[in-house]
Amino acid sequence: MRWNGQQVLADGVGQERALPGLRGLLRSVRTPEFAGTVFHEVEARSALNEVRGPSPVPFRWTVNPYRGCSHACTYCLAPSTPVLMADGSHRPIRELAVGDGIVGTQIRGAYRRSVETRVLATWSTRKRAYRVTLEDGTEIVASGDHRFLTERGWKHVTRHSPGERRRPHLTPDDRLRAVDPAAAGTSVRVVGVEDLGHEQEMVDITTGTGDFVAAGVISHNCFARNTHTYLDLDAGHDFDSQIVVKVNVARVLEKELRSRRWRREPVAMGTNTDPYQRAEGRYRLMPGIVAALARSGTPLSVLTKGTVLTRDLPLLADASRDVPVGLGVSIALLDRALQHRLEPGTPSPEARLDLVRRITDAGLPCGVMVAPVLPLLTDSPEVLDALLARIAAAGATGATVLALHLRPGTREWFLTWLARERPDLVAAYGRLYRRGAYVDPAYRRSLAERVAPLLRRHGLAGGVPTIRPATPPPPEPGGEQLSLLPLPAPPG
Repeated sequence: MRWNGQQVLADGVGQERALPGLRGLLRSVRTPEFAGTVFHEVEARSALNEVRGPSPVPFRWTVNPYRGCSHACTYCLAPSTPVLMADGSHRPIRELAVGDGIVGTQIRGAYRRSVETRVLATWSTRKRAYRVTLEDGTEIVASGDHRFLTERGWKHVTRHSPGERRRPHLTPDDRLRAVDPAAAGTSVRVVGVEDLGHEQEMVDITTGTGDFVAAGVISHNCFARNTHTYLDLDAGHDFDSQIVVKVNVARVLEKELRSRRWRREPVAMGTNTDPYQRAEGRYRLMPGIVAALARSGTPLSVLTKGTVLTRDLPLLADASRDVPVGLGVSIALLDRALQHRLEPGTPSPEARLDLVRRITDAGLPCGVMVAPVLPLLTDSPEVLDALLARIAAAGATGATVLALHLRPGTREWFLTWLARERPDLVAAYGRLYRRGAYVDPAYRRSLAERVAPLLRRHGLAGGVPTIRPATPPPPEPGGEQLSLLPLPAPPG
């Protein structure tokens, strides 16, 4: 496949980039080999990412050669909200499809102008509903996170969400920037913002301009960005349809590892995005990364659900002679039909079990992250026993079992999926996750008690392998020395 001939968006007259404003963007590529996916190739400025401040994760440094697009911002509108189409008509946002021509805006000189743009992605979720009422009688139902363009810049519907800092938000007398297809841009005054007191379905889109015209006013969309947070549960088609590829990551990493300040602390990969996702078969970024880490004396770990790792087993085995190497495979369940609905496009459970066999056959230890365990769906002793038996038979050196983690973005998508697939469990999940992203502590204790004898029975109680610095450098004055680093648990 000649990817140079597949470039779909670039600088030039009459052309727009799929991710306008993305720092370091070289080109955006679409290929029939990955139908429905756009790869945004970028020149990264850094490779090593430090986890700063207090954090529950058991690692300090990561490398992420790929990032998808996050919609954790969850800007959403009621499904019936009319969107201005490129032909001057209006269509409810729920009826929009990828490729539809709509009206967005661009700043040209000192003015914001209406332009035609395209819908790049669509999805739905459930959010608490607020009604924004305008002086002309228009009523718009949106989430509190949604943003509209006012005469004083972008503002959210509400002041804040739980745990967030204060942010610009709508108040009576704010004036929203409006677009009249038959006239120049105008504005309309906000007369009220009302909490409707319930959650409901919300719909959002990604567009080429980062905005669109909803109910006559300029609305920010859930704009595709390069801060994708990897999810064990796919949080909608957008999460795997826009992939940012750091094409120079190995070269940048090698430079950073030569720094006198680098203390050769363990580096974890697969902690945010899977480094062995399908695109790695095309871009081959990991060989350079693994080689750079090994040459510098830096221990490394990889957590993946991607069978592309098989290609690099000889390289990883060579690296393990120079530095500690830890490998982990994520396997959440055996039910192929359920796995396909929850993790579309990922290797099957059988393929991942075969990957464990190949890793151990190559002489490398391999742990398995049984994650996420879905409460009331995949957490029975019988289901877990069958899964752990297969994992042990594949040669895994240990396993760690983790319950589903519903962080923002995952939560909205999963609960929508649950309401569609298992509405009888919605109320139970509301109770289990009433405190936030983590499941109720009582459930965690119950799961641990259920799992402990199963791990012992199958010889997996050692958990996942840990890696230590090959040659621990002296600690910096006042600094804290990390003595070991467990393989990272996947989000979820």
